[in-house]
Amino acid sequence: MVADLKPKTFRFPGGCYVEGDYLKYAFRWKDTVGAWEERLGHYNDIWKYWTDDEFGYFEGLQLSEDLGAYPIWVFNNGISHHYEINTSAISPFVQEALDGIEFARGSPESKWGSLRASMGHPKSFDLRYVGVGNEDCGKHNYQGNYLEFYKAIKDRYPDIQIISNCDGSQYPLNHPADLYDFHIYTNSKDMFSQYTKFDKAPRSGPKAYVSEYAVWKEDAGNGSLYAAVAEAAFLIGLEKNIDVVNMVAYAPLFVNTNDKYWIPDAIVFNTYQNYGTPSYWLQQFFIDSNGAIFLNSTLYNSSSSIVQYTNSQDGKNYLKVKIVPKRASLENASNDMNVELAPYSVTSFDLLI
Repeated sequence: MVADLKPKTFRFPGGCYVEGDYLKYAFRWKDTVGAWEERLGHYNDIWKYWTDDEFGYFEGLQLSEDLGAYPIWVFNNGISHHYEINTSAISPFVQEALDGIEFARGSPESKWGSLRASMGHPKSFDLRYVGVGNEDCGKHNYQGNYLEFYKAIKDRYPDIQIISNCDGSQYPLNHPADLYDFHIYTNSKDMFSQYTKFDKAPRSGPKAYVSEYAVWKEDAGNGSLYAAVAEAAFLIGLEKNIDVVNMVAYAPLFVNTNDKYWIPDAIVFNTYQNYGTPSYWLQQFFIDSNGAIFLNSTLYNSSSSIVQYTNSQDGKNYLKVKIVPKRASLENASNDMNVELAPYSVTSFDLLI
């Protein structure tokens, strides 16, 4: 089901999971590589379960490669929900991040690249993006810690794109970054209204990576069409601001039916079956947006967009039109057209050009 979405990026190992409620329970990549039977596992004190770490750092990189997606590795920056490492003592965490990049990209003869090679992958992984922490911008030591990571990584790997936790959608960042992380969890009404969120974002500086978005709580339940329609309006707004929004991802991706600690999620599974929520199926409308040409258009009383893309199956060019109406009828339609769209709906159609 994930492959069917044709993702271009895969962010892992997560958000809060990276931090931990307390640092001793944070995800540490070195404990998740090597032979499966030798991994000790750790308690995930955020979502309250024991993880055996058999899906570790290596497996995240491997899955990204299998999907044809760029891995986006998020690492701990010395901050958990309840504790922060002072910037003066952050160097071991910085070294751990550098070692992790070497594991992914280093030659088979390097210290950590040789471990990757021994696990059956002598070729380097195509790691181009790293996220420094998760939702930590407001923490006291974040910016000091962040700058230490930024300087060290850019010194050794100047091509790697570094993602800041600080929101740059209203004001320019006060520190260097290639991208900034933007998260939004809200109700359907507010999510719909957010389709103009990036209309007035700074047009220079780092672009946004909307790495977590979802309608949740009361009007989302375990996943609803109402929530998905609101998310469609928001995504169309991102599409119209492609000059300042670089990437987007729904979150969370998976939930086990036996442990629904957070709902809704895109894919629901257990040991023998799975299904996609409406939010999952909605994303099918946006697959062709990757690499498409955005065409400037305005359809009043709606969130709408038009993109031109090349169909990979027939090689022909199409216009994809997506509309989420505010009202059922569209005013000022041509005399030869009778346009009536159902309220709380998403309409998408292709025109051969």
